[in-house]
Amino acid sequence: MSEYTPMIKQYLAIKAQYKDAFLFFRLGDFYEMFFEDAVTASQELEITLTSRDGGQIPMCGVPHHSAEGYINRLIEKGYKVALCEQVEDPKHAKGVVKREVVQLITPGTVMNGSIVSEKENNYLAAITCFSDGTFGLALCDLTTGENKVTLLQEGKDELIHELFSSGAKEVVVASNVDESLLQAIQERLEVTVSREDESFIPDEFTTLVENIEQPKLIESFARLLQYMIRTQKRSLDHLQPVFYFEVNEFMKIDMHSKRNLELVESNRNKSRKGSLLWLLDKTVTAMGGRMLKQWIERPLITKEKIETRQQMVETFVQQFFERENLREQLKGVYDLERLAGRVAFGNVNARDLIQLKKSLQQVPEIISTLQQLDNPYSSELAEKMDPCERLTAMLEKSIQPSPPLSIKDGDIINDGYNEQLDRYRDATRNGKAWIAQLQQQEREETGIKSLKIGYNKVFGYYIEVTKANLHLLPEGKYERKQTLTNAERYITPELKEKESLILDAEEKIVQLEYELFIALREEVKTYIPVMQKLARQISEIDCLQSFATISENYHYVKPTFSENRNVLIKEGRHPVVEKMMNSQEYVANDVELNASRETLLITGPNMSGKSTYMRQVALTAIMAQIGCFIPADSAELPIFDKVFTRIGAADDLAAGQSTFMVEMLETKLALAKATQNSLILLDEIGRGTSTYDGMALAQAIIEYISEEIKAKTMFSTHYHELTDLEDELEALHNVHVSAIEENGKVVFLHKVRDGRADESYGIHVAQLAELPDKLIVRAREILAKLESGQSKNKPTTSKVNQKTEEEQLSLFVAENNNVTPPIGSKEQKVLKQLQEMNMLEMTPLEAMNKLYDLQKKLKA
Repeated sequence: MSEYTPMIKQYLAIKAQYKDAFLFFRLGDFYEMFFEDAVTASQELEITLTSRDGGQIPMCGVPHHSAEGYINRLIEKGYKVALCEQVEDPKHAKGVVKREVVQLITPGTVMNGSIVSEKENNYLAAITCFSDGTFGLALCDLTTGENKVTLLQEGKDELIHELFSSGAKEVVVASNVDESLLQAIQERLEVTVSREDESFIPDEFTTLVENIEQPKLIESFARLLQYMIRTQKRSLDHLQPVFYFEVNEFMKIDMHSKRNLELVESNRNKSRKGSLLWLLDKTVTAMGGRMLKQWIERPLITKEKIETRQQMVETFVQQFFERENLREQLKGVYDLERLAGRVAFGNVNARDLIQLKKSLQQVPEIISTLQQLDNPYSSELAEKMDPCERLTAMLEKSIQPSPPLSIKDGDIINDGYNEQLDRYRDATRNGKAWIAQLQQQEREETGIKSLKIGYNKVFGYYIEVTKANLHLLPEGKYERKQTLTNAERYITPELKEKESLILDAEEKIVQLEYELFIALREEVKTYIPVMQKLARQISEIDCLQSFATISENYHYVKPTFSENRNVLIKEGRHPVVEKMMNSQEYVANDVELNASRETLLITGPNMSGKSTYMRQVALTAIMAQIGCFIPADSAELPIFDKVFTRIGAADDLAAGQSTFMVEMLETKLALAKATQNSLILLDEIGRGTSTYDGMALAQAIIEYISEEIKAKTMFSTHYHELTDLEDELEALHNVHVSAIEENGKVVFLHKVRDGRADESYGIHVAQLAELPDKLIVRAREILAKLESGQSKNKPTTSKVNQKTEEEQLSLFVAENNNVTPPIGSKEQKVLKQLQEMNMLEMTPLEAMNKLYDLQKKLKA
C-alpha cells in the first residue's frame, strides 16, 4: 500500500527501537501486534491471525487484562516483550495518542508470574571480554536485587560452566563480541542473548560498587546495570551492593559433573525429584530454598566455615524442640527478598504489605529461639538480626487486615491512621445512616410501606414509588427524576444535598487512600537494605535446620576432615537412591582411599551398582562440604577442591559430538584441571570405540592420573585385563561388586569387596532384560566358542592382553580365557549328581568310575 495510517506509522517507529522483541501495542482494551510480530505470535500463542487495511497488514491481539499469561508463555520460549502504553489522555490528544514502551520484559528481567520459581533465582548475566583473554561475569537476580561479579581466568569453557551453574536465562554482551563465543554458549546452554554497549555506573548507583576495587569487575557490572536501567524504566532501589566471589573459593564442579551427579535436577525428566536438592530440601521459606540450591552448587573448601555450619546442624539435631519451634515460626515468614523487590519496582499491593507485616512479627520469636540454642553462632545471628519494630508498627497501624487486591479501589487504610480520611469516612457512614433514616421517615409521612431510597451511578440517589401508590405523594415536594415501567423515581432538595456530600466524600476517600498507600510504600522502601539482610540471615537458619531435619530423619552422621587426604567411609550409602527405595534395604559399602590406595579400579557386572557406588562417594563429599551430615556410619574425608565425573553415555547432537567424543572431552577436562586434592570418577572409559583402542586409552588414562595428577580416583571398567595394573601401579587397588549365579541366573549382591571380578555376566543381564530366549541361547554358544579358543583369528598380545576381533563380541571375557562355559540343563544334572556324591564312603576306583561316567554325560 502507498501510505500507512498515522497509527501504523507510530507503531513502526517504536518497533524500530525494539527489533528483537514482540511489541505489545496498546489500543483500547487490547495489546495489538502487527506484521511479522503478529504472524509469529499467532503461532507461538495459538491465537487467531487477522488483518487490517484491506488485508495488507497481519494483525493479532490479546486482552490487556489477561496479557500476563500470554507474556509469560513468550518469555518461557526465550522471547522478549516490549509493553507499549498510552502515555497521554486521549481526550487531550492532538492526532494520534502518544505511546511509549514502559517496560521491556525479558527472560532475565521478568519479576513475577509462573515462570519465576519461588525456590530458584532468576539470574540475568552480563559478559565482558577483555584483551588478555579473561572474562568478567556479572549476575543479578532482579526479583531479589542480589548482585555478584567474578573474573574468570581459564577461558570460555570456564565461562560456560559458570553460566550453567547460575542458571542464567539471558546473557548481555557488547555488540562487538566474538560471534564464535556466542555460538559456543548457545550450542550448550538455553539462553537469550541481548546487547548492551554502555558500561558506566550512574552517580545514584555508585554505592553498589563501593567494595569492588578491580576496574574489570566494575565494567562488567556496569554493562548489566545499564541494560536493566534501559529495559525496566523504573526504580531499582532494591539492588543490593555487588558481592565479589572468587570461583576458586568454592569446590569446583563442572557442568557435566553436576548433570552426572544430578545435583539439582534428575537426568530422566529434568525435575527436582531424584536430585540431591530434592532430598535435602526441608526448608520452610522460599528464600531458604534458593540459598540451599546455591550452597549445593558451590560447596565450601574452607574447613572453619564448614565446621561452623556442622556445629549448628549438630545443635539443631540435639535440641529437637527448639528446632521444631523454629520451623513453625519460619512458616509464618514470606519471601522478604522478593517483597523488597516488588516494593522498589512499584508493583507491591496492600496484601504484600500484610505479608511483610506478618513476616516481621515472627522475627522476635525467631530471635528468642536462637538465643535458646547452645551454640555461639546462633547467639551471634540472633544479636545481629533487626526485628524492624518501627516498620512492623507502622504497617500494623496503617493497613487493614484484609485489604483488596487493587490499590485503587479503596478500603486499604485503617481508621485512625489519617485525620482527613477519617472525616471523609465519617461523612459517608453517617450520610448513609441518614439516608436509611430518611427512608423510614418518608414511609411514615406518606403511608407507602414499599417506598425505598436507592442509588445508581447514572442518576445518583433517588426515591422510588410504585405507580399504584403515586396518589399518596404530597404535591410539590418531589421532583420527578426517572420513569420506569411500574414505578417513578423522584428526588428532593434535601436528598440532593446529602448525595453531593456522600459522593464527594467517597470519591475523595479512594483518591486519598491511594495517595496514602503510595506514601507508605515509599516509606517501606527505606527499609529495603534491612529487609534484605534479614532475609539472608533467615535463609541461612532455614538451610541449617533443613540439614538437621534430614540428618535426623535418615540417620546421617557428622563427618570429620583430615589433612592427610584420606577417605575412610564406613557403611556409606547413596542418599538419593536410598530414599527412592523407600522400605527396601540399601546395601551399604565401605570406601577407603589413602596414600597407598589413590585409585580404586572397580570391576563387576552391569547393573551391579558400580556407578551408584562411585556417585555416592561424590555426593557424600559434596554434602560434607556444604555442612550437612552424611549417609554413613562414620566418615573421615579430605576437603576436595574439585570433583570430576564421567558417568553415563550421551550424545551432544547440537554440538555435533558423538557419545565417544563427549566421553573424551569430559575426561580431558578432568585430566587438565584436576589436582592431587581433587576427586575423579570415571565410568567405562573407552567403551565408545573398538576394544583395542578402548583398553589402550583406559590404561593410559589410569597411568596418567596415577603418575601425573595423583588425585583420589575411582575407575570402573569391564576391561578385566586392566586389573593387572594393580601389580604395576603402586597406588592402584582392585575392588569388585560381587554377584553370584544361581540356577543359571545372576544375583547381584551390591557389596563391594577387595580383588577383581571373576565374570561380567553380560548375557545374564540380557536375560534379565528379557531378550528373546533363542537369542540368549545363541549368545551362550558364541561365548562358549570364543572362550574355548575356537575363533578364526588368533589374539595378539600387548600390554593390555588384547582379544581377537571375534572376541570383541563380548567385552567381558575373563582373563586367560579360563571362564567355564554357561551352564545348561545337562550340565546342571551332572553338577547335582556330583554334589550328591559322598566321596568319603567311596573307594578310589569307585570314584574314578563315577567321574568317568559324569564326564561321558558332559561330552555326549
